[in-house]
Amino acid sequence: MAEKATSRGPARRFWSLPRKRRGAPGRHKPDEIMHQDIVPLCAADIQEQLKKRFAYLSGGRGQDGSPVITFPDYPAFSEIPDKEFQNVMTYLTSIPSLQDAGIGFILVIDRRQDRWTSVKASVLRIAASFPANLQLVLVLRPTGFFQRTLSDIAFKFNRDDFKMKVPVMMLSSVPELHGYIDKSQLTEDLGGTLDYCHSRWLCHRTAIESFALMVKQTAQMLQTFGTELAETELPNDVQSTSLVLSVHTEKKAKAKEDLQLALKEGNGILESLREPLAESTSHSVNQDQLDNQATVQRLLAQLNETEAAFDEFWAKHQQKLEQCLQLRHFEQGFREVKTTLDSMSQKIAAFTDVGNSLAHVQHLLKDLTSFEEKSSVAVDRARALSLEGQQLIENKHYAVDSIHPKCEELQHLCDHFATEITRRRGLLSKSLELHSLLEMSMKWCDEGIFLLASQPVDKCQSQDGAEAALQEIEKFLETGAENKIQELNKIYKEYECILNQDLLEHVQKVFQKQESTEEMFHRRQASLKKLAAKQTRPVQPVAPRPEALTKSPSPSPGSWRSSESSSSEGSALRRGPYRRAKSEMSESRQGRTSSTGDEEESLAILRRHVMNELLDTERAYVEELLCVLEGYAAEMDNPLMAHLISTGLQNKKSILFGNMEEIYHFHNRIFLRDLESCIDCPELVGRCFLERMEEFQIYEKYCQNKPRSESLWRQCSDCPFFQECQKKLDHKLSLDSYLLKPVQRITKYQLLLKEMLKYSKNCEGAEDLQEALSSILGILKAVNDSMHLIAITGYDGNLSDLGKLLMQGSFSVWTDHKKGHTKVKELARFKPMQRHLFLHEKAVLFCKKREENGEGYEKAPSYSYKQSLNMTAVGITENVKGDAKKFEIWYNAREEVYIIQAPTPEIKAAWVNEIRKVLTSQLQACREASQHRALEQSHSLPLPAPSSTSPTKGGNSRNVKKLEDRKTDPLSLEGYVSSSSLPKPPEKGKGWSKTSHSLEAPEEDGGWSSAEELINSSDAEEDGGLGPGKLVPGKYTVVMDDEKEGPDTLAMRTGDMVEVVEEGAEGLWYVRDLTSSKEGWVPASSLSTLLGKSSSAQCLSSSGKTYCARQLCPEPAKILSPEPV
Repeated sequence: MAEKATSRGPARRFWSLPRKRRGAPGRHKPDEIMHQDIVPLCAADIQEQLKKRFAYLSGGRGQDGSPVITFPDYPAFSEIPDKEFQNVMTYLTSIPSLQDAGIGFILVIDRRQDRWTSVKASVLRIAASFPANLQLVLVLRPTGFFQRTLSDIAFKFNRDDFKMKVPVMMLSSVPELHGYIDKSQLTEDLGGTLDYCHSRWLCHRTAIESFALMVKQTAQMLQTFGTELAETELPNDVQSTSLVLSVHTEKKAKAKEDLQLALKEGNGILESLREPLAESTSHSVNQDQLDNQATVQRLLAQLNETEAAFDEFWAKHQQKLEQCLQLRHFEQGFREVKTTLDSMSQKIAAFTDVGNSLAHVQHLLKDLTSFEEKSSVAVDRARALSLEGQQLIENKHYAVDSIHPKCEELQHLCDHFATEITRRRGLLSKSLELHSLLEMSMKWCDEGIFLLASQPVDKCQSQDGAEAALQEIEKFLETGAENKIQELNKIYKEYECILNQDLLEHVQKVFQKQESTEEMFHRRQASLKKLAAKQTRPVQPVAPRPEALTKSPSPSPGSWRSSESSSSEGSALRRGPYRRAKSEMSESRQGRTSSTGDEEESLAILRRHVMNELLDTERAYVEELLCVLEGYAAEMDNPLMAHLISTGLQNKKSILFGNMEEIYHFHNRIFLRDLESCIDCPELVGRCFLERMEEFQIYEKYCQNKPRSESLWRQCSDCPFFQECQKKLDHKLSLDSYLLKPVQRITKYQLLLKEMLKYSKNCEGAEDLQEALSSILGILKAVNDSMHLIAITGYDGNLSDLGKLLMQGSFSVWTDHKKGHTKVKELARFKPMQRHLFLHEKAVLFCKKREENGEGYEKAPSYSYKQSLNMTAVGITENVKGDAKKFEIWYNAREEVYIIQAPTPEIKAAWVNEIRKVLTSQLQACREASQHRALEQSHSLPLPAPSSTSPTKGGNSRNVKKLEDRKTDPLSLEGYVSSSSLPKPPEKGKGWSKTSHSLEAPEEDGGWSSAEELINSSDAEEDGGLGPGKLVPGKYTVVMDDEKEGPDTLAMRTGDMVEVVEEGAEGLWYVRDLTSSKEGWVPASSLSTLLGKSSSAQCLSSSGKTYCARQLCPEPAKILSPEPV
């Protein structure tokens, strides 16, 4: 529950007004007859009645202090209504103090100008209606002789009518009146000297009573306001507390303003009452005037007392509200700081990596320092907040019990965070120290290996040369005391706190390498000692002599990239010996031949240098990616940097950075570790690439997004956000240079693999290196192709449905369509179209290349889609007369013919070869389907659906692989050819498939159904039938029986499906009977007769260089429409 602002007790001190004293306006007398105390009369209420002046209270007093009420001569006294008379009497008797009123009133009734009858009526009326105690009634009777005589006689005879509680004295003259009341207490009209002005008296009475009412209302207003303040619940948040404080302060100011107005009013009335005395010091003040002054003074004193009590109460209330606001600010700051400190503690707790190299540890230390600097703001704020809380406690804040624990918790969090930072820095310092030792040991080993490889062994044939070499070795071994790991157990004990499994293995590997190096030196030392002791035969040189031996040998093969300041120096140290070693080996080959072992040792050194470069550049690449992700990408989500991000850049992080984070995690968590595992066997690095080849596909996604990223960068490159991030990172290059790093890195691998392969020809992993190089080049091609593919516009379908993109390039294209307009055919011969072709597994797309204006990636071309050809209906003619760079792609039995001119014959050969492969895959799929149908017809079984007709899936790929495996195996003719005089059956790779680019016909013994016909035909087939000299390999139907059947020839019957495989020597053709599963050699003349004008079921001509692969099958959709990849 919320706290109460103040208790009700203190508030009563100012809102409960003091009791009225006797004589104050509104005095009530419950023992009197009239009982008018419920609604006390005020002068303002009966102002008109008082103005008639038929009775007034002049302020005079009797000898005993009795108040005197004068009834002046008023002719219309009898006409005054009883209600008015009663109100005036009640009001006049309420003015004197209770003490004076208790003595009793003296009534002076002036009837000197009246008649006796009126006197009698007036006296009786007054006696009947007077609401207070009467002490004496003095009546000045009429002055006329007749009326005086009449009054004397009448009063004597009617004395009983005037019997009252007090005596009634009939006075004949004013001097008689002076015997009862002193002249100073009577007004001038009664012969006295009392100064009395009825209008002034009435004005004073009205003002005093109005002021009294104002005092009462002010007290009630303060009472209400005090109650509101006392019952206010303190809010639980800063904003609400500030609002309450503001509202209460505003109301307090209004109340004070009303109070000051009331005080000003009272002081004005008091000055007015004192004005006559101020004008004349001889002026006498009557009792009523003194009572009025006393009344006003009491009201002013009451107001001052109320104001003082209110100010005291408000001070306490305001203090509590201000303390509440301070508390809410403190609590809000505590929550924010605690959240930040908890987050930082979680990060430092998760920050357990101790580094895997010297450069990595230095980077971690740099990150830790940066993290500490960023965190110092939160820590300083927490400590300042704790001091603020202590200050609140010292100032006697009402919520000490709530503030004190929070201050202690803040102090604990700050101390804990500082302790964790110190502990973390200690671990990293230990790791830095250990990695420095390992680095020195690795560097020492590498320097030693290089020294052994570069020693001029030919000079060691002499005793002096051997001794000089020995001195070099001994001098180098002396440096081992400072650079080597001396005791492994000591290392384990000293660095136990940071030795994880990976680091432990690394220490062991370095120590093993160190021992191996020392062993090599000892062996060389022993050999040189023998040479120095006895020179009996020439010594074969073990390594080429370097032209200039470097003083700063290369770093170790396993050394890891040093800090940024020393990276360039390390690179120079690596490249110098590396290039010199290559130069030395080249010179040595020209001059003399080294032993096999020494040559292998030199190649091993070169492989280590390549591996070093691969590892160093990989680590640098990973660090650069991390730097971009943390220094730019993460900062885009930082609220403190939001004001620097332009509108066009907001929510565009995924466009600007693409999948860089995915690339970073792959290299940092997987690929870098794979490479480090090969540090001792660089020649096996090819396996790392092959095992992760699928993961390298992520670069295709990054490159496809690069144009969008480049466009966004050009729009927002001047954004202050990038400038601020670059300044924090201390980068000399802007972000776009780092966004290009992944593209540069993927192209760098193939160069390093080529270098590694160059020095690993006879090593165990040479085949893997060659395959890895091919795969990387394939990825580069796929990336390059995909960059073009995403630029296609106007294609309505889904490009992924067309299968894998195999080739793309720009060509000159002529069209020659049978059904086209004559002018089109004529124009096609002279004016080619420039088209960019995209060859997919299922279709070839024709697009028009359009260059775009702009810079960088914005200048990349786009491709307007024009048309596409389904590969199931495509055929090709390899050679076109007159130009070695041209080939034909024809469609639907040459209804549409496209003459394609490649930029070079090599590009043409590559495209023809790729199209052949696609057609072969489709043909293979159709053949398998035909075999299934043949089995179904022979066994009356339903045709099983092929698992896949895609040229890259299922059985097709296995059959193609089977064909490739059989390239070098001769076909077995055992059981088919009985005569040894016949030529040998054709081998794979010969005949029409002579070159590596040629398409090989599958050799499975599957029959074609009778429904199979030729759909696409070459120009040779269009001439009709098969004549002598026009036989081409393919499948045919025998149209007549073979009458020249012999023991050594293949017998064929009408209706048999045969496959003409290849033309041999002496006019023979090798034929396979698909019906009887026999094969053999058949003379060309007999074969032409037997086949007649039968059409080939497929056409793959070597002489005409024409290829087609579409068959008409009972279920063409299943056979000729490969499933989407």
